[in-house]
Amino acid sequence: MKVCISAGHSSKCRGMSSQWLDEVDEARRVVTAVADNLRADGVDVETYWDDVSDDQQENLKRICDWHNSRGKHDLDCSIHFNASNGQGHGSEVFYTSSAGREYADAIVDAICEVSGLTNRGPKDDDAIGGLYFLSHTQAVAVLVEVCFGDNQNDCTIYYDDFDLICGAIADAISGEDHGEPIPPEPPEPPSTVLFAAAGTCSTFGGPQDLGVSSTEGLAMWYEPDECVWLMLPYQPSGTTGMARRLDPSVFYIACRWDYDVTPKEMLRGPQMALVTNPDTGAQRLAHIADWGPHEEQTGRAADLSPALAKSLGVVTNDVVHVMYPYLPATSTS
Repeated sequence: MKVCISAGHSSKCRGMSSQWLDEVDEARRVVTAVADNLRADGVDVETYWDDVSDDQQENLKRICDWHNSRGKHDLDCSIHFNASNGQGHGSEVFYTSSAGREYADAIVDAICEVSGLTNRGPKDDDAIGGLYFLSHTQAVAVLVEVCFGDNQNDCTIYYDDFDLICGAIADAISGEDHGEPIPPEPPEPPSTVLFAAAGTCSTFGGPQDLGVSSTEGLAMWYEPDECVWLMLPYQPSGTTGMARRLDPSVFYIACRWDYDVTPKEMLRGPQMALVTNPDTGAQRLAHIADWGPHEEQTGRAADLSPALAKSLGVVTNDVVHVMYPYLPATSTS
C-alpha cells in the first residue's frame, strides 16, 4: 500500500489561526505523526507541505500537482483544521468516490472514538460544494478536518489526545488495529510536593452553583481584588459572596489543605496545583481557591472549577490526583 499525505495551506499563505491553534503548524505535526505510524505498519508513505506559494490558488494547485506526480498510489490525504464562529465542534472527513467514503467513514469514526470529539461524519463533497483538493487529485482522496481550531474545547482535546488521534488516523488508513491504548500511570509525587491527594471530585463556584449560598465566601481570600484572576469582573445579581463570583472558566481547585504544612500564606502565593485524570493521564495546573470539600459530608477529595473538570474530562465522582505545589523540573545539563 502507498499513501501520499499533505498538510493544508502554506507557510506564506496560512489557514485558520486562533489563540489556541495555528492550522499550518498543527497540520504539519499531524502529517508527520500519521506518516510515522503508517510506516510502522509497513505502509509506503510520502509527505508534503508547501513553503513556496504566497496565494491560495497557487497553493492548491501546487499541492495537487505534488500528489498527482507521485506515481501509482492508493490514497491521497490532506490534513486541515476547521473553523466557524467558535461554536462549531468535532471532526469530519470529506470524500468524493465510494472508495473515498470507506476511508472517510473509517477515519472520522476512529478519531472520535479515541478522543471523544463530536463525530460530524463523512461528507460527500460532490453534494456540498466541491473542494479543490478532492476534484483535482487523481487517486482516491480524502480531506480530513481534524477538529475546530477556533473552539477551545476541541483544541484541548486535540492537544491532550494528539498521539491517539494520529494513531487512529493511521490505523483507519492501513486497516491495522493496535487495540485500546493503555492509560499512563499517574505520576509519583516528587520530593518537592507538600500536599498530595487522590479521590473523587465535584465542581463548585460561579453564578450557576446553587449548592453554595449567595453570601458564601472563600477560605483563602477575603476580597475580590486580592485574587482578580479568580473572579468575574462583576458581582452576580442577588449575591454578595465570593464563591458565586468565581469565574467558572478559570482553572481553580479546593482541597482539604493541611494548614500546618501548607499555611494560607503559602496557598495564597503564586504556586499552583497539578491535577491529573488518572484514567487518561491528562494534567492541568490550577489556582488555589478554597478549602474543601467537607469529607464527612461528601467523601470527596477535591472540588474543581467547571472549566477544569471539563478540560480534564472528569465529572462528579470521578477520581483525580492532586499535587501541590507544582514546581516544574529543571534541567540538570
